[in-house]
Order: sequence, then C-alpha cells, then structure tokens
Amino acid sequence: MPEVTETHREKAYALLQADAGKILKLIEVQIENLTMPQCPLYEEVLDTQMFGLSREIDFAVRLNLISEYEGKALLENLERQLNRLHEAAQNSV
Repeated sequence: MPEVTETHREKAYALLQADAGKILKLIEVQIENLTMPQCPLYEEVLDTQMFGLSREIDFAVRLNLISEYEGKALLENLERQLNRLHEAAQNSV
C-alpha cells in the first residue's frame, strides 16, 4: 500500500474545507431566501449535511489523511460559523 504523502493530506483537508464551505453557503441561502431557522426543513438539511461531513471527516481520519484534531477543529469551526449565522437571522426577525 502506498504511503500517504503530504500532498494527499493537503488535498484531503482542502476538500473537507470546501465541503464545509458548501454547507455554510447552503444554509446562508436557505436562511436568506427560503425558510427561517425554526423551520423543520432547515433543521433537517443542516442535520443531514453535518452528518455527511462528519462521516467524510471520520473516513479521512481513518485513512490517516488528516488528524482527529484537524477533523474536530473543522467541524467546530463550521458549527461556530453556523451559530453566528443563526443568531444573525434571529436578530433580524
């Protein structure tokens, strides 16, 4: 089995960051145009997307492409950004 190179690790982390960015953008669009955070659809989309990202991160950790710390940090950062977005939406209502 070939050894994982630093380039592979960087690519894996960049792809996970891009997926996290897509989730944030999806939720931004949903809040701005479609539904409010109290809507069950909002919660379902958010839960589904976050679960999918967490599975991607687990997979990358198991392949030793990223560290467990990096994976947790990615999820925590996205959660902080989503919380800020949610608070901003609540304050604008």
